[in-house]
Amino acid sequence: MSWSIEVLGCVGIIWGSFVVLVQGIGISKIFRYYSSVPPNPVSPYLPKDEVPHVTIIRPAKGLEPGLYECLASVFHQSYPKDKLTIYFCVSSKQDAAYPVIRKLLDDHPGFDAKVFVETEDPYLHGDHGHVNNVGPNPKIRNLSRAYREAKGDIIWPLDSNVWIARDVAGRMVDKLCGYRPGGKRVKPFKFVHQLPLVVDTVTSMSSSNSEGQTLLSGSSITGGSDAESDVYVPSSILSRSLAHGGGRLEEMFMATTHAKFYGAINTVGIAPCIVGKSNMFRKSHLDQVTDPAQNPILTGRAATLPKGLDHFSLFMCEDHVIGDLLWRSDLPGYANHGLVWGDLAIQPMAGMSVPAYIARRVRWLRARKWTVLSATLVEHGVESLVCCFYVSFGLTSVPWFHETLGIPQTWKALWYFWLAGVTTWMIVDRIVFKKLHAGQSIHVDDHTPLFARGTSRGGAEKRRFGEWFLAWLGREILALPIWTWAVFLGTTVNWRGKRFRVRSDMTVVAIDPEDEEQSPLLQNGHSSSRTSTSSARGKID
Repeated sequence: MSWSIEVLGCVGIIWGSFVVLVQGIGISKIFRYYSSVPPNPVSPYLPKDEVPHVTIIRPAKGLEPGLYECLASVFHQSYPKDKLTIYFCVSSKQDAAYPVIRKLLDDHPGFDAKVFVETEDPYLHGDHGHVNNVGPNPKIRNLSRAYREAKGDIIWPLDSNVWIARDVAGRMVDKLCGYRPGGKRVKPFKFVHQLPLVVDTVTSMSSSNSEGQTLLSGSSITGGSDAESDVYVPSSILSRSLAHGGGRLEEMFMATTHAKFYGAINTVGIAPCIVGKSNMFRKSHLDQVTDPAQNPILTGRAATLPKGLDHFSLFMCEDHVIGDLLWRSDLPGYANHGLVWGDLAIQPMAGMSVPAYIARRVRWLRARKWTVLSATLVEHGVESLVCCFYVSFGLTSVPWFHETLGIPQTWKALWYFWLAGVTTWMIVDRIVFKKLHAGQSIHVDDHTPLFARGTSRGGAEKRRFGEWFLAWLGREILALPIWTWAVFLGTTVNWRGKRFRVRSDMTVVAIDPEDEEQSPLLQNGHSSSRTSTSSARGKID
């Protein structure tokens, strides 16, 4: 056997051992922290003048499943209501989420809460503003005004499609500020976040009426009262799988591969690893690290971008870029990132098709390709089918295993080892999935919707092994083609109804026809506004 085959075999064994070690770390953390409800937070019960003020910013677009319940979860927090400011953000009043937010505000009087409409932002559309004062990232454009008008120092961007339990605000603040029971303080963090979990809420897809079709109302599917359209469930098994199977694939990914590695990387803390569902940081820190006069690592183009949240409006992966800049910037006395163990950011999902799932995964792989290039290039190797092949190749190629353990160096032996490895991997994923979806760490009360109660509390439907296995196998089979397509076969992404091209410096350019006039301006790096305000603040390249 040639030396090159032996080297490749050794590489496969080393890589597989590394992946198993990393997964072991993540799994141990999941079982340690998601098996019971976390302790009560400290910060909500501090003396009133010591409780930090928190501004929660929730961007919304369209009617997400369970939208009302997800948005309402911030009104049910145990955190003192006079220490919360709640801002909802939509792009326009024609957005389907706008009337849901108005109803939500009417149903919860007495809170410092309001809704911002992007088309009414004077900085973008006023007499002294310009549409190009903020870059093309639609989420940042949505959040920009809420950030500028935030009260207090702590900012908590929280996606509209996630639900949080009642004590999450307190535990997020505890982690960020270093509060511990008994008046103790530990090193505070620059940035804290939660583990996200997806729950596919489409049920009874096999039930059909006399015409062989079923219409499941959005409210019955998501446990919500906000949906105004029906979710169509075809009678054909193949059609049902294509029309709604994407939700199961996303649910599977978030509760297996993503959860294991997310937990492990945030335990080791060697690099930032975050998802922009629920993140908390300080406005003063973000303003400081985006100011080239105060942060020497900002050079070249980065030194010309606006300060604050608008600094990230040219980037697609704004959550990662924000976390990465805070991570790399010198803020003495603060630890980098902290995962708030035990609390889940739960996203209900309904009606996601398989093509939509594929497009979603491609979008984020392409957006991340230039932000974490090395990690993206090896990401395919952490999936079960590929990783088990690497290990099996090593076991049947390296002479030591043949000479010492008698392992045959044949293709037949390789595929036996591969099948055994994939089967073991699948069993472990099944155990991890059931642990997270049991919801044992969720504080359940009268405001907890069915999708967030977990299978151990009578909530989401338990996944029988047969249907679970099909979703697991489908996701594993699709992983490598999706990765190949995303990394090597394109640079464009679709997000929030717009198309963007991701450039190698991690910035994006809108490429929709209606944005042709705006795109050259963004590429040149300057707003064309003739006002003094936009000249001073509109430099975005």
